Amino acid sequence: MNTALITGITGQDGSYLSEFLLAKGYDVHGIIRRSSVDYRERIAHLEGRPNFHLHYADMSDSMSLVKLVGKVQPTEIYNLAAQSHVQVSFDSPEFTADVDAVGVLRILEAVRTNHLEKTCKIYQASTSELYGKVEEVPQSETTPFHPYSPYAVAKLYGYWIIKEYREAYNMFCCSGILFNHESERRGETFVTRKITLAAARIAQGKQEKLYLGNLSSLRDWGYAKDYVECMWLILQQDKPEDFVIATGVQHSVREFAYHAFKAAGIELKFEGEGINEKGICVNGPANLVGKTLVEVSEDFYRPTDVVNLLGDPTKARQTLGWNPNKTTFEQLVAIMVKHDMEKVAAEHVASVMRTNLAEYLEKGVVK
Repeated sequence: MNTALITGITGQDGSYLSEFLLAKGYDVHGIIRRSSVDYRERIAHLEGRPNFHLHYADMSDSMSLVKLVGKVQPTEIYNLAAQSHVQVSFDSPEFTADVDAVGVLRILEAVRTNHLEKTCKIYQASTSELYGKVEEVPQSETTPFHPYSPYAVAKLYGYWIIKEYREAYNMFCCSGILFNHESERRGETFVTRKITLAAARIAQGKQEKLYLGNLSSLRDWGYAKDYVECMWLILQQDKPEDFVIATGVQHSVREFAYHAFKAAGIELKFEGEGINEKGICVNGPANLVGKTLVEVSEDFYRPTDVVNLLGDPTKARQTLGWNPNKTTFEQLVAIMVKHDMEKVAAEHVASVMRTNLAEYLEKGVVK
């Protein structure tokens, strides 16, 4: 039985990868951090399975990683843990560097300390943000890097330290340069999930307006559930190599918002430019027609902003046999909106029930 150790298992990618590997018969181990708040909702349905195990450790604690790698003796490690929010990296650059850069080194050294260099393969989740202020479009494995945020700079260290250990110690370690990949499990502070939740809430009368940053930013968006298969395929090759994981199709934030609102039953028309651009409802619920539902706010602009990411998945398609377009952009947005429409509706029902119960208790109806 293959044994996988996943850092960042409670995240979007970690949860999908866990499901994928369990279906293939793996013994799956995941790293979690101690917290007084339960943040394991994405993997709660997996807990209790005989081949699914969770362990306390931390990417900033090398000793905990050394002990855990020695205990689990993994045949594959998927390092998905990161402070992955670009804007937050400007606010917490030191923390981002510790986890996203030095954290990768700690994983590599944990493998070496336990003398597993020849038996354990390592996948490092890298990012399209490495290209930053892009020097060519589309971006491939040979495109020069120009990181444009503390997050991207930290990830660049992770990319190069993986390459260094591969060459210096002949370790099977690879980076997957992941372009933007989303899902219904994406964190609610990320722009795509922020959009789909807002569309659902506005459609159901729970929110009046959505504020966004640069609507013209271009991204290559894929479905996270499809991308974890590519991660696995990278470690099944005869030799370690780095791969771009992308769809090869590009859309703007404006387009994402348009399709999200459309999936929620609202058609938008965008007018104006830059900070003055607005998304106005031209078709949908009568009470929304003519109203401005999307506006631009300078609060969501970054000190340095990446505006044009488009990946070239040719190598992954040809070498790994991976299909980068299994789920289309429109299907991805529809999946996310469907989930959030149901989420918002369920939250409303729960809220009504709590209110009714409180009233009954106050009146002494329920004791």
